[in-house]
Amino acid sequence: MSGDGDRPDAGQEEPAADDRRRLAVALHYDKAGAPTVTAKGRGAVARRIEETARAHGVPIEADPLLAEALAQIEIDQEIPVELYQAVAVLIGFILRTGTAPHAPR
Repeated sequence: MSGDGDRPDAGQEEPAADDRRRLAVALHYDKAGAPTVTAKGRGAVARRIEETARAHGVPIEADPLLAEALAQIEIDQEIPVELYQAVAVLIGFILRTGTAPHAPR
């Protein structure tokens, strides 16, 4: 379905506005460098990223501003210096507690 006002076919549900705005960014961090963006997407792709994370026991953080900033980074690229502090706080919290500080319910 395109965003130009097309209507869904009969029997198809139109995605909720929240789902269309949903954004997910996956990071990998192995302590040998800066965290790397490994996946990113919106809508159904974001939902799939979240489902995969949950299935593998990966903590999920709900931080829309950080997610938007991280979404600007290409996949397989390290995060820029400007985001080190925000991501370090998140990673530190996860390493100490095993959960994200603002995990969605």
